[in-house]
Amino acid sequence: MKKTCFGIVGTGRISDWVLKGAVLEPRFEAAAVCSRSEDNAVDFASRHGIEKIFTDIDMMASDPSIDAIYIGTPNHTHHDLAIKCMNHGKHVLCEKPLASNSREVREMAACAKANGVVLMEAMISTLSPNFRMVQERLESLGTVRNYSGTFCQYSTKYDKLKKILAGEDPSPVPSSFNPDCSGGALMDIGIYPIYPMVTLFGRPSGIKANVLTVNVPTSRGMRPVDIQGAVVFEYGGMTASAVYSKVADSKLRTEISCENGILSLDQIHITRQVEFIPHGAPTSGRASGPSIEGITVPCDPDEYLCEFREFIDVLESGRLESCNNSLDNSLAVAGILDEIRRQAGVTFPSD
Repeated sequence: MKKTCFGIVGTGRISDWVLKGAVLEPRFEAAAVCSRSEDNAVDFASRHGIEKIFTDIDMMASDPSIDAIYIGTPNHTHHDLAIKCMNHGKHVLCEKPLASNSREVREMAACAKANGVVLMEAMISTLSPNFRMVQERLESLGTVRNYSGTFCQYSTKYDKLKKILAGEDPSPVPSSFNPDCSGGALMDIGIYPIYPMVTLFGRPSGIKANVLTVNVPTSRGMRPVDIQGAVVFEYGGMTASAVYSKVADSKLRTEISCENGILSLDQIHITRQVEFIPHGAPTSGRASGPSIEGITVPCDPDEYLCEFREFIDVLESGRLESCNNSLDNSLAVAGILDEIRRQAGVTFPSD
């Protein structure tokens, strides 16, 4: 069996998580790791059985034994790293969000096309087995009338941020809350309910955002960063919304309401359980209503396996793009994120 040899850029927590799923794909091989810190690279390589170590991205990207590169570094670095790798002829699987803004995504897409390589956003929401089942089931449920996506997850880094803002901690602002690093709740987790919406229904015709921000110290002085948001999207014939937060939890399910029933997903960032509730007669509270049908399909043994399986499938098929995680979808999502940030007054250095 032919292996696709990957170089891993970044040695943080996300790269650790991702590799646990990647190694379950028999066509995957972790051939190299790149970090600015040699000590971090050595430690990461020893824990994951990786042979080659680099501290320079150009050196790793020019290694002829490496077929593709996974980028798992902070958001603001994705654009430059991906372009360097693609200019060396490497295929790139880049962690979400693909870039800081739509301009950067357009430049990355143009670079991929110019070099004839695959560039794919590592968005697991739209590649999991249960999401793909939802896509297929949706076709038989009549006109879609509403999409409601939710992902709210309290971040322990918010506790650290509160201490920094209170003057109790001299540490720099964590990257996930730092606009200098293209951070914030929208970029970190708000993208999860938005990307599937675009994959299913395309670009909305209008956006109205209600976003909660706090001012944090940055290289440009005190700047706002978003910590929570609720967004309403306009589509012809249907409504759509996304709710996200890094300062509160929620157990609300994601729902797609159709004229013939409801598809109810336990969580949108990685769907593990799906229910179908058929359309029924009004009950006025006097009956239990229609019965709920469990339609869950078996999950992957690890949630990150799906993105490497999809990426390698695309490579082996000779195509240059994933159908679900296409460059058009990534660009549409980046434009939506830009508009939400514009309405919230959140800016990044690369804007």
